[in-house]
This record gives sequence, C-alpha cells and structure tokens, in this order.
Amino acid sequence: MNTQPVIAVQSLKKTYDKVEAVKGIDFQVAEGEVFGLLGPNGAGKTSTIEILEGLRPRTGGNATVLGFDPDRQKQQLKDRIGVCLQATNLPAKMRVQEALELFGSFYTRSISSEQLLKRLQLWEKRAAFYETLSGGQKQRLALALALVNDPQLLFLDEPTTGLDPQIRLEIHGLIEEMKSEKRTVVLTTHYIEEAERLCDRVAIIDEGKIVAMGTPRELQQQSKGQSRIDIICGQPMNAATLPQWPDAVESKLSEDGKSLTVHSSRPARTLFEIMKWLDQQGMQLEDVHLKRPTLEDVFVELTGKRLRD
Repeated sequence: MNTQPVIAVQSLKKTYDKVEAVKGIDFQVAEGEVFGLLGPNGAGKTSTIEILEGLRPRTGGNATVLGFDPDRQKQQLKDRIGVCLQATNLPAKMRVQEALELFGSFYTRSISSEQLLKRLQLWEKRAAFYETLSGGQKQRLALALALVNDPQLLFLDEPTTGLDPQIRLEIHGLIEEMKSEKRTVVLTTHYIEEAERLCDRVAIIDEGKIVAMGTPRELQQQSKGQSRIDIICGQPMNAATLPQWPDAVESKLSEDGKSLTVHSSRPARTLFEIMKWLDQQGMQLEDVHLKRPTLEDVFVELTGKRLRD
C-alpha cells in the first residue's frame, strides 16, 4: 500500500470577500480510506471539497491531491479523480448512454459505458432522456459519470441528500463496493448514520474549523455523555438490594420492578457486573440493550448545533 497520503492539507484557508469560509484546517486521507466531512450548512465542507477538486482557488495554506497541486495542476488532477457534486443537471433531451460517452471523451482513459450502466442498474435506461429519469436514477447516473475515468479517488458531496431511504441504501452499497475496490473516497454528508456506516474516519467541521477528527468509534468514546443500559427481567427486582454498580452515574428501577435503566461511563464493565449480580440473584433475564453516545451526540456537544441546522 502506498504510504504517501492521497490528500494532504495544511493550514487551508478560503475567504470570500470578508467572509472566512475555511479557517486554516489540516488533515490527511490515506489510500483506500473513506473519509467523511460532517458539518451543518455553511460549515466550510463544500468549499474545502471544491478546492481539493481544483474547482476553486484556495486563499492560503497548502494542499496536494494524488501528488498534484489542485491550483497549479488542475488538468492532470481532473484526469485522475471522480466527482459527484451536490446537484448534477444534464440537458433534458440528452440520453443516458450519450451522457456517459460524452463525459468519457473528456479523459485520457475511460471505462466502457455498457459496463458502467450495467453495474449501476441503468442499462435498461440507456436510451432514455435525462428528463425522464427518477431522482434515484439521476443520482446513479451522476455516480456513473464520476466513475467513467476509472478514478482511484472519488469526491462525493452529499450524494444521498433528498433521496428516499431505499435509494440511499442503494448508494451506500455502491460506496461500499468502491471501498472494497480500494478506491479512496471523500464524502460530505448531512446524515449521521451514513457517516457511521461508511466512513473509516470523520472530521467534524464547524464555522470553517475542524473541531474533532477520528474514527466514528473514537469520536463516540470522546463524548461526555454516558452510555445507557436497559435491563428487563421476568420477575421484579428489589430496589433495596440493588448494589452501586461500578462506573454507574445513575440507576433507575421501573414501578413494577422489572425494568432497570443504568447510565454508565464504562458500560462494558458495568454491564458485566449487572449480569453477574442478576445471576447471583437467580433472576431471569428477558432483554438487555446497550446504547452508546452517537456521532450526533458528539456533534451537538462540540458545536451546539444539530447536523442539519
């Protein structure tokens, strides 16, 4: 595996008139990694992505993408990357296969349109006009256009926004395929569950700065919030005999005594002790559920905002 980062960003800045959209951010993306940028509208995600794609000049700092400077080596870079923008609009009367063949002609290498259309379940629509496609079909075509030059690096800017859940799952499957092919993917998203499912690492960006970065699990573990353990037993537990569980912040028993909720800073250890105690008491366990802080919880803690604000 290549030890050089596919993307390296140092002190990256972008200013529009007097507005600082990106305020000196640093990150690297490794080969074969799915790297997510999470943030509310106006956080600086799209400006960052467009600088790395060679679509906008940076105001300050340094950036290399596949070894190229996106400001100075735009053509070499664009030949090697795939880009799926937030919105892709083609002429209404352009046919699906015609669009792929046109885009393929822009690059020094391209995959056959037949191969791509079959892979993205668009072969039956190859002769259809763009205006007749559904929202999901248009997004799959946008992904096909991003893959037409067989890129090793893909930029996907909110690829599932506005799509229904079934189409979103289809797109997730395609991104997971790209990951299995060792392509590097940079993804911006409004959907926390999308980042948790797809991303190897995530950078949370707010007001032009990266406020946290790591794997989804690492970021969840940084949360000040406690995990919640829910226990349901077949017979009532006696509140008077409940011990003080290790690392438990709060314990609460339901009125009928059959449901126990425990908030813990170290849930694995606490859960082990609860299980041991239930066994000693001869209690019949019916259900157990552990809920850890989500990326959404971490995001709100760090920014004071919901992701879709």
